[in-house]
Amino acid sequence: FLSCDRTQVEINPLAETSTGDVVVCDAKVNFDDNAEFRNKEIHEKRDTTQEDSREVEASKYDLNYIGLDGNIGCMVNGAGLAMSTMHIIQLKGGSPANFLDVG
Repeated sequence: FLSCDRTQVEINPLAETSTGDVVVCDAKVNFDDNAEFRNKEIHEKRDTTQEDSREVEASKYDLNYIGLDGNIGCMVNGAGLAMSTMHIIQLKGGSPANFLDVG
């Protein structure tokens, strides 16, 4: 996990075969972008066609963008402020369309 600067490993779901073996059906692995220089061969395998094009474009500028289904855009400084802002929007009857973390 640490040797490749992974930040997340998610395995879901698992399945058990009729012979009792456990098989991984789907998995997600994230790596620390700041450590790309140490693991170039891993980062070269990134397939951006499998990602939201808006998130890919934002990542080119070291920004975090998350697209949502609402109608009010959120530009914030930090994930905590993003969560609070989205909560207030929902409390007032709105729905967040995205959040762009510029911090």
